[in-house]
This record gives sequence, structure tokens and C-alpha cells, in this order.
Amino acid sequence: MDEKIILLVEDNPDDVELTIRAFRKNNIGNKVVVAKDGVEALDYLFGTGVHAGRNVKELPVVILLDLKLPKIDGLEVLKSIRQNELTRLLPVVILTSSAEEKDKTNGYKLGCNSYVRKPVSFDQFAEAIKHLGLYWLIWNEPPPAGSNS
Repeated sequence: MDEKIILLVEDNPDDVELTIRAFRKNNIGNKVVVAKDGVEALDYLFGTGVHAGRNVKELPVVILLDLKLPKIDGLEVLKSIRQNELTRLLPVVILTSSAEEKDKTNGYKLGCNSYVRKPVSFDQFAEAIKHLGLYWLIWNEPPPAGSNS
């Protein structure tokens, strides 16, 4: 059985740690690959830069994408994901602290599957991660293998 990898695209080390703690607290033991900026996220997905040579057919089951990222922002990352045949069907959940209507609207226009605002308290955050994990890792049925090509 293929390992269900989660790609977490987040530049804030505290939010990375909170997300990983929330996964552990809810017994979500999937491998979490962390990209600290938009360039690193795209390098991981497309096997370039620091991830050159990575098997790009081993894609994450879900991408948790922050919007406010250095180098390339989250909306540009999402646009690149949707424009590439290999990644265009990947589930992308925008996980952000932004409450801006334009961010939400643009995220959906560019093809995000879900938009989740980060709760302030750890308990609320852990609960949100639990539900995200249950849905995207257990209940959601991804497109059949090879349907991206």
C-alpha cells in the first residue's frame, strides 16, 4: 500500500509544529513533508531544485497550503499546481490565518478544494486538523491512479 503523504506548505515554524502536534494528538501518523516557501513546495512536487531526482509520481494525498509565503505566495503555488498535468487534480486545502474575502475568492477561483482559517487556540486547531485528516486521508476518494495524465 502506498504511503499517504501530506505536503504542508508553511513558513511559520510555530504553525508547522502546531500542525504536526495536532496530527500526532489525533493519531494521524502519515508522513508530513514540510515546504517552508512556495519555491520549495513546487520543487518538491515537480522534482526540481533541492528535490531534483525525486520520483514525481509519488504525490501527496493532500496539500495543506498557507497563503502568505516567502518567494512565491500560496495563490501562485496553487495556480502552478492547477496548470500542471501531473498535479492538477491533487486536493489542495488552503490552511491560513487570512480572513480576507479576496483571498478566499481567489483561492476558489484558482481551484482550491477547501479553505480553512486557522483557529486561534491549540485545542480548536487540533480539532480542525483532526477533521481535515479524517476527511482527506480516510473518507475522500482521490482520482484513480493515472487519471492526471
